[in-house]
Amino acid sequence: MDEENAKQKVREWYMLYSDEIYRFIYLLIRDHEQAKDLMHDTFLKSYFSLEQYQGRASVKNWLYRIARNLTIDYKRKSNPISYYLTEWNLISVNREGCPQRILDLGESERHFYMALSKLKHSYQEVILLRKVKELSTRETAEVLNWSEAKVKTTLSRAQDALKRTLEEEGYIHGEV
Repeated sequence: MDEENAKQKVREWYMLYSDEIYRFIYLLIRDHEQAKDLMHDTFLKSYFSLEQYQGRASVKNWLYRIARNLTIDYKRKSNPISYYLTEWNLISVNREGCPQRILDLGESERHFYMALSKLKHSYQEVILLRKVKELSTRETAEVLNWSEAKVKTTLSRAQDALKRTLEEEGYIHGEV
Protein backbone atom coordinates (compact mmCIF):
# COMPACT_ATOMS: atom_id res chain seq x y z
CA MET A 1 0.00 0.00 0.00
CA ASP A 2 1.40 3.39 -0.92
CA GLU A 3 1.94 6.10 1.68
CA GLU A 4 -1.03 8.26 0.66
CA ASN A 5 -3.47 5.33 0.79
CA ALA A 6 -2.08 4.33 4.19
CA LYS A 7 -2.55 7.85 5.52
CA GLN A 8 -6.11 7.97 4.21
CA LYS A 9 -6.96 4.61 5.77
CA VAL A 10 -5.64 5.69 9.19
CA ARG A 11 -7.54 9.00 8.89
CA GLU A 12 -10.73 7.04 8.27
CA TRP A 13 -10.04 4.81 11.29
CA TYR A 14 -9.35 7.88 13.38
CA MET A 15 -12.72 9.39 12.44
CA LEU A 16 -14.50 6.12 13.23
CA TYR A 17 -12.75 4.96 16.39
CA SER A 18 -10.80 7.77 18.07
CA ASP A 19 -13.54 8.60 20.60
CA GLU A 20 -13.94 4.96 21.64
CA ILE A 21 -10.20 4.43 21.92
CA TYR A 22 -9.81 7.63 23.93
CA ARG A 23 -12.57 6.65 26.40
CA PHE A 24 -11.08 3.17 26.82
CA ILE A 25 -7.63 4.59 27.64
CA TYR A 26 -9.11 7.32 29.85
CA LEU A 27 -10.99 4.80 31.98
CA LEU A 28 -7.75 2.86 32.46
CA ILE A 29 -5.48 5.77 33.42
CA ARG A 30 -7.87 8.55 34.47
CA ASP A 31 -5.77 11.33 32.97
CA HIS A 32 -7.38 13.40 30.22
CA GLU A 33 -4.23 14.77 28.58
CA GLN A 34 -2.29 11.52 28.76
CA ALA A 35 -5.27 9.59 27.38
CA LYS A 36 -5.37 11.98 24.41
CA ASP A 37 -1.63 11.47 23.85
CA LEU A 38 -1.93 7.69 24.04
CA MET A 39 -4.93 7.74 21.71
CA HIS A 40 -2.91 9.70 19.16
CA ASP A 41 0.02 7.32 19.66
CA THR A 42 -2.35 4.43 18.95
CA PHE A 43 -3.15 5.80 15.51
CA LEU A 44 0.48 6.68 14.80
CA LYS A 45 1.48 3.14 15.68
CA SER A 46 -1.30 1.77 13.48
CA TYR A 47 0.07 3.80 10.58
CA PHE A 48 3.62 2.57 11.06
CA SER A 49 2.43 -1.01 11.65
CA LEU A 50 -0.10 -1.12 8.83
CA GLU A 51 1.91 -3.67 6.85
CA GLN A 52 1.84 -6.00 9.87
CA TYR A 53 -1.95 -5.86 10.14
CA GLN A 54 -3.08 -9.18 8.71
CA GLY A 55 -6.82 -8.79 9.08
CA ARG A 56 -7.25 -11.64 11.59
CA ALA A 57 -8.91 -9.22 14.00
CA SER A 58 -11.22 -6.39 13.05
CA VAL A 59 -9.60 -2.98 12.67
CA LYS A 60 -11.36 -1.79 15.83
CA ASN A 61 -10.04 -4.73 17.86
CA TRP A 62 -6.56 -4.24 16.45
CA LEU A 63 -6.67 -0.58 17.51
CA TYR A 64 -7.92 -1.55 21.00
CA ARG A 65 -5.01 -3.97 21.30
CA ILE A 66 -2.51 -1.28 20.29
CA ALA A 67 -4.12 1.17 22.74
CA ARG A 68 -4.06 -1.40 25.53
CA ASN A 69 -0.39 -2.21 24.97
CA LEU A 70 0.60 1.45 24.80
CA THR A 71 -1.34 2.13 28.00
CA ILE A 72 0.32 -0.76 29.82
CA ASP A 73 3.74 0.46 28.68
CA TYR A 74 2.90 3.99 29.83
CA LYS A 75 1.76 2.78 33.26
CA ARG A 76 4.87 0.64 33.69
CA LYS A 77 7.22 3.47 32.73
CA SER A 78 5.48 6.31 34.55
CA ASN A 79 5.09 4.64 37.91
CA PRO A 80 6.53 1.12 37.95
CA ILE A 81 6.03 0.52 41.67
CA SER A 82 2.40 1.61 41.60
CA TYR A 83 1.81 -0.45 38.45
CA TYR A 84 3.13 -3.67 39.94
CA LEU A 85 1.45 -3.19 43.30
CA THR A 86 -1.84 -2.64 41.51
CA GLU A 87 -1.30 -5.59 39.17
CA TRP A 88 -0.43 -7.89 42.05
CA ASN A 89 -3.33 -6.46 44.07
CA LEU A 90 -1.08 -6.06 47.13
CA ILE A 91 -2.22 -2.65 48.29
CA SER A 92 -4.76 -0.12 47.21
CA VAL A 93 -2.99 2.58 45.25
CA ASN A 94 -4.06 6.15 45.99
CA ARG A 95 -6.32 7.25 43.16
CA GLU A 96 -6.70 10.94 43.88
CA GLY A 97 -7.64 13.26 41.10
CA CYS A 98 -10.82 11.44 40.14
CA PRO A 99 -11.85 12.81 36.75
CA GLN A 100 -14.49 15.53 36.82
CA ARG A 101 -16.51 13.61 34.22
CA ILE A 102 -16.93 10.71 36.65
CA LEU A 103 -17.84 13.08 39.49
CA ASP A 104 -20.52 14.57 37.28
CA LEU A 105 -22.14 11.19 36.61
CA GLY A 106 -25.20 10.01 38.42
CA GLU A 107 -24.80 8.31 41.77
CA SER A 108 -24.93 4.73 40.48
CA GLU A 109 -22.43 5.38 37.68
CA ARG A 110 -20.06 7.11 40.09
CA HIS A 111 -20.23 4.12 42.43
CA PHE A 112 -19.66 1.79 39.50
CA TYR A 113 -16.52 3.57 38.24
CA MET A 114 -15.08 4.09 41.71
CA ALA A 115 -15.59 0.39 42.54
CA LEU A 116 -14.20 -0.61 39.15
CA SER A 117 -11.04 1.43 39.81
CA LYS A 118 -10.38 -0.71 42.91
CA LEU A 119 -10.29 -3.97 40.95
CA LYS A 120 -7.14 -5.45 39.53
CA HIS A 121 -6.20 -4.29 36.06
CA SER A 122 -7.24 -7.44 34.17
CA TYR A 123 -10.71 -7.25 35.76
CA GLN A 124 -11.04 -3.59 34.80
CA GLU A 125 -10.08 -4.33 31.21
CA VAL A 126 -12.45 -7.24 30.70
CA ILE A 127 -15.39 -5.37 32.26
CA LEU A 128 -14.68 -2.25 30.21
CA LEU A 129 -14.38 -4.17 26.96
CA ARG A 130 -17.25 -6.63 27.44
CA LYS A 131 -19.79 -4.63 29.44
CA VAL A 132 -19.02 -0.97 28.83
CA LYS A 133 -17.71 -1.11 25.24
CA GLU A 134 -19.94 -4.13 24.49
CA LEU A 135 -17.38 -6.11 22.53
CA SER A 136 -18.17 -9.78 21.98
CA THR A 137 -16.27 -12.49 23.82
CA ARG A 138 -14.32 -13.22 20.65
CA GLU A 139 -13.48 -9.55 20.09
CA THR A 140 -12.41 -9.13 23.72
CA ALA A 141 -10.19 -12.21 23.43
CA GLU A 142 -8.55 -10.68 20.34
CA VAL A 143 -7.91 -7.35 22.06
CA LEU A 144 -6.51 -8.90 25.23
CA ASN A 145 -4.73 -11.74 23.42
CA TRP A 146 -6.54 -14.27 25.62
CA SER A 147 -8.58 -17.34 24.85
CA GLU A 148 -12.36 -16.95 24.80
CA ALA A 149 -12.53 -19.26 27.82
CA LYS A 150 -10.22 -16.96 29.77
CA VAL A 151 -12.37 -13.96 28.86
CA LYS A 152 -15.49 -15.73 30.14
CA THR A 153 -13.82 -16.91 33.36
CA THR A 154 -12.16 -13.58 34.07
CA LEU A 155 -15.36 -11.67 33.34
CA SER A 156 -17.30 -13.85 35.76
CA ARG A 157 -14.69 -13.34 38.48
CA ALA A 158 -14.46 -9.62 37.71
CA GLN A 159 -18.22 -9.18 37.98
CA ASP A 160 -18.23 -11.05 41.31
CA ALA A 161 -15.39 -8.85 42.58
CA LEU A 162 -17.15 -5.70 41.38
CA LYS A 163 -20.39 -6.73 43.05
CA ARG A 164 -18.55 -7.45 46.34
CA THR A 165 -16.77 -4.09 46.15
CA LEU A 166 -20.03 -2.25 45.53
CA GLU A 167 -21.74 -4.08 48.41
CA GLU A 168 -18.82 -3.34 50.77
CA GLU A 169 -19.33 0.33 49.98
CA GLY A 170 -23.01 0.03 50.87
CA TYR A 171 -24.30 0.10 47.33
CA ILE A 172 -26.65 -2.77 46.58
CA HIS A 173 -27.45 -3.51 42.98
CA GLY A 174 -29.44 -6.43 41.63
CA GLU A 175 -27.12 -7.29 38.77
CA VAL A 176 -23.67 -6.07 37.82
